[in-house]
Amino acid sequence: MKIGTDISLGVASAATQIEGGEHGHTWNDWYRKGHIKDGSNPARANDHLNRWKEDIDLMADMGIRHYRLGLEWARIEPERGCRDESAVEWYRRLLAHMRGRGIAPLLTLHHFTNPMWFENSGGFANPSNIPVFLDFVGYAVGRFGDLVGEYVTINEPNVFAVQGYHAGAFPPGIRSMRTALRVQSVMASCHILAYGLIHRLRREAGHTDTKVGFAHHARVFRPKSRRNPWHRLCARLVERMFQGALARACLLGRFAFPVKPYGGVKPGEYADFLGLNYYTRSSVSSLADGMGEGVPVNDLGWEIYPQGIADCAGDLHGLLARPIYVTENGTCDNADVFRSRYIYDHLKALAESSLPVRRYYHWSFTDNFEWCEGEAARFGLVHVDYETQKRTVKKSGRFFSAIIENKGVTEQMYHEYVADEGYKP
Repeated sequence: MKIGTDISLGVASAATQIEGGEHGHTWNDWYRKGHIKDGSNPARANDHLNRWKEDIDLMADMGIRHYRLGLEWARIEPERGCRDESAVEWYRRLLAHMRGRGIAPLLTLHHFTNPMWFENSGGFANPSNIPVFLDFVGYAVGRFGDLVGEYVTINEPNVFAVQGYHAGAFPPGIRSMRTALRVQSVMASCHILAYGLIHRLRREAGHTDTKVGFAHHARVFRPKSRRNPWHRLCARLVERMFQGALARACLLGRFAFPVKPYGGVKPGEYADFLGLNYYTRSSVSSLADGMGEGVPVNDLGWEIYPQGIADCAGDLHGLLARPIYVTENGTCDNADVFRSRYIYDHLKALAESSLPVRRYYHWSFTDNFEWCEGEAARFGLVHVDYETQKRTVKKSGRFFSAIIENKGVTEQMYHEYVADEGYKP
């Protein structure tokens, strides 16, 4: 029941999911095309554009000292080559206030959202757009580098590619395996080139504290029947297609089927930390995702499998020995009745591993606009009433604060927050 941890706890968010505002980007466009399940508009989200100081102050009051946040590319560069100085200054005020409250930023440069001008030129499906993305990266590092030393280049390139270009569930809504694999390949190349660019620019500016990585979405793929050789083969193939080959490409510059290099990238080591986004396990009986029977699930039907966070972290560390940052881990629990147990179980799995896990960023700080689910799926430690935008710390948020304060979970905390909670099958 009792666990101690040296892992630094933080929280995470994405710009499109919290900021609000009408911007010329793919998710405002996707909403207008009627693809958000509950009909909610990302232009509302959490109104973080106006409530940023309140949110950062609440974060600090909860004892949180690490925050992974993202930039809204379409706000900063509403037209190609045309930068909005007011947007840049807004981010600078935000970052400066964070630092003033003792909160260290981990800045994500791309998190699922493209400006429409970039999307209309082919986005990441067009290899000739690699220099366009790198131009934005260079500009962002130049403008925010005095305030930020740690960067995530790209969030979940595999999810972005599969959902947007194979399943058609994210913008641009394409259904083509070939295009999805090209997008993964281009994004992997973008990460490698951005890694080198960020380090070079910061060296030239005299900074010595640079850390760069990417946020890799990984899950456990288990054969539905371990006795079935087809199920075992499919599990290995799906793992390779979805995450294994991509991880090797991004971390080591080693490209093999189904990804290939662009832009002249070479083998090397391209991460100062291993960013892991972990949520669930899949049961595999064919070349598709699947769900086990009778397993505990969250409110979106995703299996809850805490041991998987250590398994996936171990897989990454086996590729490249670097400190591990869990850049996302959390669950959809709309009534906040099992989130404390979820946090406890996943931290326990990490604490009991021998892995060098240095950070854990909970997804997410507040409830937010959860992509195609809209406002209906709640992942936050802090409840948001979207009509009034009132913030209220949940029971799980109080638990998270207590873990930070006590550097782990005491027996008393376990009985107060965790013991009475359970998962639903």
